[in-house]
Amino acid sequence: MKVSLPKNVGHDLGGFAALADLWAHTANCTFTQIELDLGAVVWLDADMCAPFGALLHALGQRINTIQLLNLRPDVERALAQNGFLSFYGGKTAPDRWGTTLPYQRFDPKDDRYFADYVTNKVLHHSELPVMSNGLVKKLSESLFELFNNAVLHSQTRLGIFCCGQFFPKRSQLNFSIADLGIGIRRNVVEKTGLTLDAAEAIVWATTGRNTTRRGAIPGGLGLKLLMQFVALNGGHVQIVSDAGYWRWHGGKGSAVMLDQPFPGTVVNVEINTADDQSYMLTSEAQDRHIF
Repeated sequence: MKVSLPKNVGHDLGGFAALADLWAHTANCTFTQIELDLGAVVWLDADMCAPFGALLHALGQRINTIQLLNLRPDVERALAQNGFLSFYGGKTAPDRWGTTLPYQRFDPKDDRYFADYVTNKVLHHSELPVMSNGLVKKLSESLFELFNNAVLHSQTRLGIFCCGQFFPKRSQLNFSIADLGIGIRRNVVEKTGLTLDAAEAIVWATTGRNTTRRGAIPGGLGLKLLMQFVALNGGHVQIVSDAGYWRWHGGKGSAVMLDQPFPGTVVNVEINTADDQSYMLTSEAQDRHIF
C-alpha cells in the first residue's frame, strides 16, 4: 500500500488535517507493507514528529511494515537530527546548532524520564524568554501534568510521544506531546454526561476550572498556566483530539472540526523567543505582576 503526505506539514490546522487524513487511509491496515511517500513534502515542522510518530507507532503495533520513501535532503536532515529517522531504519545526524528537542517515546510509567526531558531539553533551552526559577518550576509542573493527563485521562497503552524544535528565523520554540488514547471528547462525555462534539469538548476542557478529575486534586490547572503564559508571551497553544482542533492565541480560543479524526490527543505549545520581557510569578514579585 502506498500513501503520501502533502507539500507542507506544519504545526497548524492544515498539518494536523494532513496527519488525520493519513490515519484515515491506513487505520484499517494489518499485516501490510505501507510505503509512505514523502517526495512531495518540502517542509515538515520537526515538532510534528510527535503526532506523526504516534500514528506510525500505532500502525506498527498492528504488524504493519512502514517504509519512508523519497525524502528530500532538507527534510531528511531535520528528521535525522532529532532522531526520528532512527526509529525507521534511518541514520542520525548531529545537531550542530542545538535547535532540536529530540523525538522520544515514553511508556506511561516513564514519568521520571519525561520530567528529566522537560527539565533538560525544553525549559532550559537558551532561547526561552527570561523566567524566574519559580515560574520555570511551575511551567515544568504544567508540562508534567500534560503527561499525567495523557496517562490518566486518555488511558493510552501505546505511550506518549514528544518532540520539539527551535526555529531561529521564526523566533519560535515549539513543543508537541501526543498520545494514542480515547481522546478528550470521549473522556468528557463519559465523566460528565454532556453531549458534545470533539471541538466543543476541547473548549469545555480548556474553560474555567472544568475538569473530569475527581477527588481532592484539582485538574486542568497546568494547561491553564501555559495558556496564561503564551497569551502574554505572544505564542499559542493548539490541541487536536479526535476530530476537534482548538487554537489559543492572544487570550482567545477558536475551535473547528477536522474532516477526519486523529486517534488520540496532541497538545502543541509555541513560545515566542523574540519576547524580551522577564516573567515571574505574582508570589515572587512585590511591585510587578505577571501570574
